[in-house]
Amino acid sequence: MSYVDGYLLPVPKKNLAAYRKLAKIGAKIWREHGALEYRECVAEDLETKFGMPFNKQLKTKPGETVVFSWIVFKSKAHRNSVNAKVMKDKRLTEGMQDIPMPFDCKRMCYGGFKILVEA
Repeated sequence: MSYVDGYLLPVPKKNLAAYRKLAKIGAKIWREHGALEYRECVAEDLETKFGMPFNKQLKTKPGETVVFSWIVFKSKAHRNSVNAKVMKDKRLTEGMQDIPMPFDCKRMCYGGFKILVEA
């Protein structure tokens, strides 16, 4: 079964264009190094009638929205291999060092997930 890295982060709405630009670079790099899928989604409907909405869990501030992202790999070993290559890729390490991060990295949620159900 596949393996997924998942991300949840608060992004100031005014920074969404900058975030999208960085995400497109990231998508290209991850896919070139072997990721099967790369998705970046911006919140549209967070008014849930049950459970904990992402914006409340992340404690978003006025003017912020939520980005929900995931990358799919063949396996955990494949993910580790791809991520190691990505972290060494100069386009990521050198090309983006002068670009300010459009979100607070300390508030980002991240984890690796094995697939429980795949349909």
